[in-house]
Amino acid sequence: MTDTALRRAADSVLARLVGAAPGGEARLRDDQWTAIEALVAERRRALVVQRTGWGKSAVYFVATALLRERGSGPTVIVSPLLALMRNQVEAAARAGVHARTINSANPEEWDTIQAEIADGQVDVLLVSPERLNNPDFRDQVLPKLTAATGLLVVDEAHCISDWGHDFRPDYRRLRTMLAELPPGVPVLATTATANARVTADIAEQLGTGAHSGQDAGPSETPGEGAPAPLVLRGGLDRESLSLGVLRLPDAAHRMAWLAEHLDKLPGSGIIYTLTVAAAEEVTAFLRQCGHTVASYTGRTENADREAAEADLLANRVKALVATSALGMGFDKPDLGFVVHLGSPSSPIAYYQQVGRAGRGVEHAEVLLLPGPEDEAIWKYFASLAFPGEEQVRRTLDVLASAGGPVSLPALEPQVELRRSRLEMMLKVLDVDGAVRRVRGGWTHTGMPWTYDTERYAWVARQREAEQQAMRTYATTEQCRMEYLRLQLDDETAAPCGRCDNCSGPRFGTEVSDSALEAARGELGRPGVEVEPRKMWPTGLAAVGLDLKGRIPAGQQAAAGRALGRLSDIGWGNRLRPLLSPQAPDGPVPDDVRDAVVTVLADWAKSPQGWASGAVPRPVGVVTVASRTRPDLVRSLGEGIAAVGRMPFLGTVAYAEDAPLATQHRSNSAQRLRALHGSLLLPPQLSEALAASGGPVLLVDDFTETGWTLAVAARLLRQAGAEQVLPLVLAVQG
Repeated sequence: MTDTALRRAADSVLARLVGAAPGGEARLRDDQWTAIEALVAERRRALVVQRTGWGKSAVYFVATALLRERGSGPTVIVSPLLALMRNQVEAAARAGVHARTINSANPEEWDTIQAEIADGQVDVLLVSPERLNNPDFRDQVLPKLTAATGLLVVDEAHCISDWGHDFRPDYRRLRTMLAELPPGVPVLATTATANARVTADIAEQLGTGAHSGQDAGPSETPGEGAPAPLVLRGGLDRESLSLGVLRLPDAAHRMAWLAEHLDKLPGSGIIYTLTVAAAEEVTAFLRQCGHTVASYTGRTENADREAAEADLLANRVKALVATSALGMGFDKPDLGFVVHLGSPSSPIAYYQQVGRAGRGVEHAEVLLLPGPEDEAIWKYFASLAFPGEEQVRRTLDVLASAGGPVSLPALEPQVELRRSRLEMMLKVLDVDGAVRRVRGGWTHTGMPWTYDTERYAWVARQREAEQQAMRTYATTEQCRMEYLRLQLDDETAAPCGRCDNCSGPRFGTEVSDSALEAARGELGRPGVEVEPRKMWPTGLAAVGLDLKGRIPAGQQAAAGRALGRLSDIGWGNRLRPLLSPQAPDGPVPDDVRDAVVTVLADWAKSPQGWASGAVPRPVGVVTVASRTRPDLVRSLGEGIAAVGRMPFLGTVAYAEDAPLATQHRSNSAQRLRALHGSLLLPPQLSEALAASGGPVLLVDDFTETGWTLAVAARLLRQAGAEQVLPLVLAVQG
């Protein structure tokens, strides 16, 4: 087929993809055609770095249709999110391309899909990166799929690079697949969010070159003998977006502003928050104010996510209030606005999220409403980075001595890492060749491994630089779009003429007294339920504890209460400074004590409270000893006892030889091991419990894992307490 005929065929597929009328025409952009020609006619590897909405998916769907017509095998698209997969399956169908997906949400369909692939019925298979290292998929399905693949697509390719803002270890499995592809199989990588360093790193990996690991960043030279990939990088301006920043005094003003201005924003859109707690708070408040909104977070069930996406696509809701769980690939061309209630920690991540808006409309509003809690949230997520060498070596030692596969639940009690962080670390070690995931868990390969201190420190410095860039974005007098484009190394960046710095603010900061009062009432409403621990962690035998299964009912704590969550934007903003490691110890502030009393009163009047007769009234107050805030905790306990006219019974103490807690780092098993035998009841407290026998309030400053409260409650109940009702200032999370 001549180049002219191939171009006509490509434009014809595009017309079907965009839904052109019968006989209608559509024409590819020049760079789209260049990429398709490289993939179909030249069978090359290509990297396309183009702004959101440019049409990267059109490149791989058109290329797939043309390659399939020429007898090539199915296209394999590695795609990171379920929302992205759902959009892509629908888009493929419009182009006459039959797409299927294998991911964690449809295991019941995997056998059928694999049979369809074998029969040649599937044009496109979308897989999540996590599938690539699932032992059965990796060993049984992937080799056959690799041999038959007609085109490999790495979507959201910035995830392949740990220099990027959203590095995912599973993506690096692609290096193995790339190296094992038969000669002449084209490869396409696409992303909208890659600066020059990330672009070079992705191109290097497409050419099967390894990371350089040097402070200067990866080399732009592909692996020896590998042809250099075609890199198509365009300007990142989004002519439909009008960017602005509103600096409001506090969380109540930001909530009130949203309530009063949401209906003034064009169309429907997304309100991003930094935490799940904030998303739920904002959703509840906006609904109370009469707005039709829905929450979309990592805690949202898959069916509810699909329903929320459908409601937004059909404009049945004004906005989804979402965390970054609603991110890459969600495609609504007429999305009219994106508002951030809190600043992301990276300008690249911010650019990606605001790119959801204005794809198919002439004008969309993008607003950032930064808050004082942003810095604390950035710091928390930064603490989840790659673990220190001591923890990594400990994990490798445990695996090396096991003599066989060790499952994640069995490994967790033996290392001082929470499961999500442990799993991330194992994935990195797997890619590095130090461990291998097999049926039954993880094994040590015996290969030497070096802790790359310099690289991890460099990545940490990059994260700090990105945070500073977002601080500057919020305060700069420079064109905001130009600033973002420069952060992504867009050399064509120029003033946009549309943002608030170029053309003046389009929204004021004023809010009405009534809206502000309502917001303050919502944010100031104290009280969060604290779920008790009901099951012992698995694998405690490995750390010398003979505890397993369900905690006996007679040893459990009851459901408790907290004043607020440290991650929320109401009481969280008040409690974070008070409970910071740098905060001085001292008596509980009056406003905090009064709010706790309100929580206690509401709890008493609840259907589960003692005022309703559901449980007997507490007979006294017990505190948990604190090594960092003893005055705060004791004054809180004594104050509650005085207000409630109950005796202060005493304090659950730490043994003299008890180890220092590592609650902020430990998983449940490690935390429980540190606590077991460390907490004790002084004789005077034991005697008081035996004499009273009724329910007691157990007071502490905050809870994260819940195990301090669980162990203390077990001791109190064994000593005669009828019930243990935990009451804390804050919940971490």
